Amino acid sequence: MTATKTLIADSQRYIANTYSRYPLILVRGQGCKVWTNDGKEYFDFVAGLAVCNLGHCHPKVVQAIQDQSRKLIHVSNFYHIEPQIELAKLLCENSFADRVFFCNSGAEANEAAMKLAKKYAKDTGRTERFEIITMEKSFHGRTMATITATGQEKFHKGFDPLVPGYKYVPFNDMEAVLRAVTPNTCAIMVEPIQGEGGVNCPSDGYLRELRELCRKRGILLIYDEVQVGMGRTGKLFAYEHEGVYPDIMTLAKSLAGGVPIGAMLATEEVAKSFGPGTHASTFGGNPLATAAGVAAVSTLLEDGVLENCRRVGEHFFNRLMDLKGEYPFIKEVRGRGLIIGMELEFEGSQIVTRCMEEGFLINCTMGNVLRFLPPLIVTTKEVDQLLGALDRILGECKEGTES
Repeated sequence: MTATKTLIADSQRYIANTYSRYPLILVRGQGCKVWTNDGKEYFDFVAGLAVCNLGHCHPKVVQAIQDQSRKLIHVSNFYHIEPQIELAKLLCENSFADRVFFCNSGAEANEAAMKLAKKYAKDTGRTERFEIITMEKSFHGRTMATITATGQEKFHKGFDPLVPGYKYVPFNDMEAVLRAVTPNTCAIMVEPIQGEGGVNCPSDGYLRELRELCRKRGILLIYDEVQVGMGRTGKLFAYEHEGVYPDIMTLAKSLAGGVPIGAMLATEEVAKSFGPGTHASTFGGNPLATAAGVAAVSTLLEDGVLENCRRVGEHFFNRLMDLKGEYPFIKEVRGRGLIIGMELEFEGSQIVTRCMEEGFLINCTMGNVLRFLPPLIVTTKEVDQLLGALDRILGECKEGTES
């Protein structure tokens, strides 16, 4: 048995079977490329599911991790933590927020957001308010509360009873939101672009209408920017495209360049409901993760990454639209910056496999939406190399449908 087969057999023997894994063992990454243990090279258009926005092993993030690991890896939040303070300041000075709570993942950040929304309602005398409205096809995490908040039944199966106090409405349907709001509503939670749900983008004005409704009714507006934040859309935060601020926002994934971290950001008015003892996280905002975060956020802001995302993203989108014109089974291309979805009339897993055979890693979500999430440092040349392979593969599909 080869070394690769032995390792995969051990993985299947000892690791919980919660993922359908491809038969690759990735051991090294640099920029937009990764390599397997047997030396095969791939262009990575998944980027750890929008985690490696700066590419793999960005030198500034690596240097920050090395420097911090020599000084202090972890201490309790009983004490002030220097890089945590620096990262919180960076986030607040470049967003709507006044306060940050650090944790370890997007699910934890969303848990914190929902807890804060409920606590704020109670603290402001609205004791009847406990319900949170979320969107169909949303994704907010895998804890009990966050899978309940997730508006996809497939994630709910087997975990009944779910957490009470959640309602789902169609994404981008303001009338449905208006019908769902009751005196019990404390918050509306929405992804500015739905990633896992198929790269679904809102129509112009949708977020503004949500904001206005929340203002009139005294309801909190929560943005889940775990996937679309940190430059993915060409701006630091996706909400900046419409300039519509939330009361609470969640971040994770790429916030620390690949090191696990999560963050919940809030206005001063709302954040004051989280006093000492109301919420906590042992590892949240520890020195190592936040040092990496400072390096990652600073690089996004200073090194032309956002401009590259906008420029290459527009090129990528337009080239995919060209393919749509050529292949009638492509239903729609949608996205912003470098989160782009291509919806097909058939299951997309075969396309993912064929791209892998050609040396490109892509993703399929919702069964038939090819999702492209390359590092934000990707070049038009690298995009064109993927598109050349994709064109050939789609041509094979076209021949198959015509034969």
